[in-house]
Amino acid sequence: MEDNYSAEQIQVLKGLDAVRLRPGMYIGSTGPDGLHHLVYEIVDNSIDESLAGYCSEITVTIEKGNIIRVIDNGRGIPVEEHPVEKISALEIVMTKLHAGGKFDKGSYKVSGGLHGVGVSVVNALSSWCTAEVHREGVIYIQEYHIGIPQGDVIIKGETSITGTIIRFKADDTIFDDTQFSFDILSNRLRELAFLNKGIKIIFEDDRLPQKKEKIFSFEGGVKSFVSFLSEKKNPIHNEPIYFEAFKDDSELEIALEYNEGYSESIFSFVNNINTRDGGTHLVGFKSALTRTMNDFFKKSKLVKKMDNPLSGDDVREGLTAVISIKLQNPQFEGQTKGKLGNSEVKGLVESLVNEHLTNYFEENPAVIEKLLDKTVNAARARMAARKARDLTRRKSFLEGSGLPGKLADCSEKDPALSEVYIVEGDSAGGSAKMGRDRKFQAILPLWGKMLNVEKTREDRVLSNEKLTPIITTLGTNAGREFDLTKLRYNKVIIMADADVDGSHIRVLLLTFFFRYMPELVKEGHVYIAMPPLYKITRGKKAYYAYDDNDRDKIFSKYPEEDESKLGLQRYKGLGEMNPDQLWETTMNPESRLMRQVKLEDLVEADIMFSTLMGEPVEPRRKFIEDNALLVSNLDV
Repeated sequence: MEDNYSAEQIQVLKGLDAVRLRPGMYIGSTGPDGLHHLVYEIVDNSIDESLAGYCSEITVTIEKGNIIRVIDNGRGIPVEEHPVEKISALEIVMTKLHAGGKFDKGSYKVSGGLHGVGVSVVNALSSWCTAEVHREGVIYIQEYHIGIPQGDVIIKGETSITGTIIRFKADDTIFDDTQFSFDILSNRLRELAFLNKGIKIIFEDDRLPQKKEKIFSFEGGVKSFVSFLSEKKNPIHNEPIYFEAFKDDSELEIALEYNEGYSESIFSFVNNINTRDGGTHLVGFKSALTRTMNDFFKKSKLVKKMDNPLSGDDVREGLTAVISIKLQNPQFEGQTKGKLGNSEVKGLVESLVNEHLTNYFEENPAVIEKLLDKTVNAARARMAARKARDLTRRKSFLEGSGLPGKLADCSEKDPALSEVYIVEGDSAGGSAKMGRDRKFQAILPLWGKMLNVEKTREDRVLSNEKLTPIITTLGTNAGREFDLTKLRYNKVIIMADADVDGSHIRVLLLTFFFRYMPELVKEGHVYIAMPPLYKITRGKKAYYAYDDNDRDKIFSKYPEEDESKLGLQRYKGLGEMNPDQLWETTMNPESRLMRQVKLEDLVEADIMFSTLMGEPVEPRRKFIEDNALLVSNLDV
């Protein structure tokens, strides 16, 4: 392999001044997402070295003080003087926007960070940063404060290895919080290891007295990824269907596996970037899967039981799949790179998937027989679900407004200014109706046991008497016909007791929203109300505590001799609060505490809902055993 990565390949497109002024333009936000994005940018550079064939190991460490260190054994960033800029190539890469080897095809055939802003943006948003390069037997180092070099690149010593070490401290004047999450970083690093078979990623956390370490290395690539995703489900066939193909400058890797459940989980990636909104590669995959399954369906005995061909939704029921494509010149739609736009990719993926799936099914007739049987049942359920929707529409028409009788609606007609509380129990619902602000707050009480949609087909979900009122209240429909533009309330707030039953209700509702109204969660419309656990009184004064820490803080305000004069009431449920208390503590926008439900990691969310609510018992038992000691405030 020819090594032509040198200063000549570092091309400059200029400018860095606006990064600290408008960091959101470059990393999305100054919250947790933006903070962790800094690490991704550095690691992505190391992954690009791996894709080019020069890096086999990456070590990411969270040091004490939330300092990040990323080490790779790649070629090392070039350090010689740039022929045009007349300064070290390392300084250019670290301090100039749109500077890097990604623009030169001879340096990197495939790259995730195509805009070349990664490491310079990290440098600009760090209070300090150091770059250490091991290259051609020499160690080079340069230090920076808020992106400004603190001197020239200097020689530190000799070395027998190659690679780059980046250390940085995120600037606490820029970010809301500089505390890195081990779990968030762990999930992304695991994902990168799955998507790049052969790479070894070591992840360390040195902040605790006892060091935490995880090693991610998967020779099976996306096949291992699908096995990991399906671990909490009941697969129909023994192992994932897997193939990879190369054409021109493109590399396609796909794995898929069917399970006994009813949810579809497809994750697509382009150059390691999670394309949450899909794109031409996903369209090509879905089209080829539907066509191939229909080709085999037409030749099967089951064709006599169905008049119509199988739909795309039919053939994807119970499917877990990962599509990873690596392109030299990907064209993304939108600044977040959420959707692939290359038109030629659709045909490329479609032909390759059709060819490889056809070969696999011809060699494994028992597998396609099982899958067709499941798919035909899915088609029947789809037709039953359509009847359920039609029945709901007819019922809504006959009832006039179409809204559930138990719904206490608000007078505000602008969805942007309205919110609905989904409240557990008639008792709490009654208090909420009396305590609310009728102008903009609607109340929908729930009653009876909620359906677990993870174990249920769509037709039963859409006709369920406990879920139909939620669907009609929100106005969006659900499942295949979900339409976010018809949402009647900007905030959908789940309000349940702070006990085991309340937690169960919340998880059941979140599972329903995630599986049948995912855009509702993705766009940030779902919230969890946080009712207080305690009421503490001292004479005529009343305080509310939302957890044990809050309670202890309130107690600590009084001398020990006065503690006996404090009254403590532990709320066992929302129904114990009168309307005024419920308004003051949980519903008043000026004083309430709410948590917005965010869908930051689709992969992790899919695994979590499968674990907690799926059919297999063993994964759920293991989850409870692993997390039992972390639980607090558990009522039994």
